[in-house]
Amino acid sequence: MILVTGATGHIGGELVDALAARGEQVRALVRAAGDRRPAFPPGVQPVTGDLNSPSSMRAVLAGVRGLFLLPGYQNMAGTLDEARQAGVQRVVLISSSSVAGGDPGNAITRYMMESEAAVRESGLAWTFLRPFGFMSNTLQWAPQLQAGDVVRAPWPDVPIAMIDPHDIAAVAAVALTSADRVGRHYTLSGPEPLRPADRVRILGEVLGRDLTFEAQPDDEARAELSTSMPADYVDAFFRFYSAGTLDESRVQPDVSDVTGKPPRSFRQWAQANASAF
Repeated sequence: MILVTGATGHIGGELVDALAARGEQVRALVRAAGDRRPAFPPGVQPVTGDLNSPSSMRAVLAGVRGLFLLPGYQNMAGTLDEARQAGVQRVVLISSSSVAGGDPGNAITRYMMESEAAVRESGLAWTFLRPFGFMSNTLQWAPQLQAGDVVRAPWPDVPIAMIDPHDIAAVAAVALTSADRVGRHYTLSGPEPLRPADRVRILGEVLGRDLTFEAQPDDEARAELSTSMPADYVDAFFRFYSAGTLDESRVQPDVSDVTGKPPRSFRQWAQANASAF
């Protein structure tokens, strides 16, 4: 039995599908009984629990042997202790590429580093996935594109080899079902570095629309981000992309090495998600 946390998210939903297609027994963790996608694959067990409350995970973890875990929750050590007592043998953790040589003074890097440390110290077998920026972050542009043909976004000169969550899930599925991936970390990227304007151009071609990109000034971007996340996380992103402390432009081989398939392109992601725009 494999427990997938974040089962209604972009990565978790893809992972549930991938594991079910392999014939694995899957439990899909949701926060509340009604918090789920329209339908999980046949045989998948939706279960409720709160990763911030380790005791709420006790029944959910019973009989589980593999755990796909999201980072940054309160008392991760407590949740991992519940997992160990339940007989969980293997944890695959989503982390960040910023961890490698990262700065613990950066709030995002710090909670990723702390999450990895908690898993290492749990005594469970582990695999860490350190993806670059997600292609699905482009969905943040949907309101702008539903209102018109102009996309305003920050950091116009920052190229990122963004990755489709489908490919992160594909690597996670292998790591959860293959003993030879234990004790390793994988840096996951897409097939090419793209600037925001590149993504706008490709998205426009897929949608059949003449789209325009406009660079968002830093002060405007900071104000907008501050409405949806804590100030230290806003600062973390500006350190990554304005100060240039994080380089996610170099294409990595790990998706192909683990799955035997090349990572999906942004064009493929856009085609699969065109209806969202």
